[in-house]
Amino acid sequence: MQLSLEDYPRYGRQMILDGFGLTGQLKLQSSSVAVVGAGGLGCPALQYLAAAGIGRIGIIDHDVVEVSNLQRQILHDESKVGMAKAESAARALRRINSKLTIDAICDALTPENAVELLSPYDTILDCTDNAPTRYLLSDTAVFLGKPLVSGAAQKFEGQLCTYNLGTVGPCYRCLFPTPPARELVGTCEETGVLGAVTGVIGNMQALEAIKIILGLHDQRPSLLLFSALGSPPFRSIKLRSRKTTCPACGDSKQKVGDIKEIDYVQFCGGPAPDWEGRGLLVSDPNHRISVKDFSEALQANREDIEIIDVRSPTEFGICSLPGSINVPLNELTANPHAYVAKGETFVVCRLGNDSQIAASSLRDAKKGRIRDVIGGLRAWTQHVDPAFPIY
Repeated sequence: MQLSLEDYPRYGRQMILDGFGLTGQLKLQSSSVAVVGAGGLGCPALQYLAAAGIGRIGIIDHDVVEVSNLQRQILHDESKVGMAKAESAARALRRINSKLTIDAICDALTPENAVELLSPYDTILDCTDNAPTRYLLSDTAVFLGKPLVSGAAQKFEGQLCTYNLGTVGPCYRCLFPTPPARELVGTCEETGVLGAVTGVIGNMQALEAIKIILGLHDQRPSLLLFSALGSPPFRSIKLRSRKTTCPACGDSKQKVGDIKEIDYVQFCGGPAPDWEGRGLLVSDPNHRISVKDFSEALQANREDIEIIDVRSPTEFGICSLPGSINVPLNELTANPHAYVAKGETFVVCRLGNDSQIAASSLRDAKKGRIRDVIGGLRAWTQHVDPAFPIY
């Protein structure tokens, strides 16, 4: 394989680095990387892998571009809303580097197709945001004997780890043999994330992949922790070597078995909670009220009604119903007697879940009618006031 004449000035700034050279650029040109997830982590990783000259890049993502993605998923833009993320990212990469081979795979990664989809690539990047896929990717990487560069980001923090690295590197199951409880794992929509944090971690994933391809990685397993508000922002934790008892990569006789036969969703505690759907359920009609009936009650008798908003102060500052008071859920449930009102009380939250917990605590502490609003403020926007912000 040779480097074309026009690629010398293109890649010259990295080729002149000690330990890189023409040989290094040819290694990148002949290498292949699969990026699973074209979101907040995948977009910056893909951008720098393409710019560096990785010869073949696979993009695996079954989701479509939404407006809420644009704050951090930098390969997508307003014109791509509704387009498959894999195709949107592929088009952006081709504008960066038209010589690359880009495989846009708009299918969900499953136990049935993981080995087939990932086997053509030398290195795998985990840019996803859910536990079942992380375990699936780790098991597949072990089966295929490929390094897995995994990233995660939430709120102001992120982390980076390369699994199945060399002959001693642990896999994801080595570090996390038991998945966390499903309801304790929040998404970016639920907890928030600073877009630049995903950029930092995604760029680091691309860097790790490039180091592995070039043979510049020290092969020492470690976990890199990043905090945008920390000082210093980076902290590295040395990891133990591969566990001999690990059911995936160790010498244990209790192996995980055929990947195609594993139900990763059930292993991780079942499907992710549908918080919006739960917020719409009505177990006791005497304790919950629809947003339309709530609106009518406000118009008929506003002076005798108290509205308690149990979202965080930050969310309350984004938008709130006129006349409502903010009492965060943890404060209210810790001392519900402090918020006993004389008149009728309505409790609201974002989706109608926390409000149920708060209303129940208030009912235990006082007499009178206490109800919470079905579907929360999102339902208020959808059915009562379209001008009320959704975030």
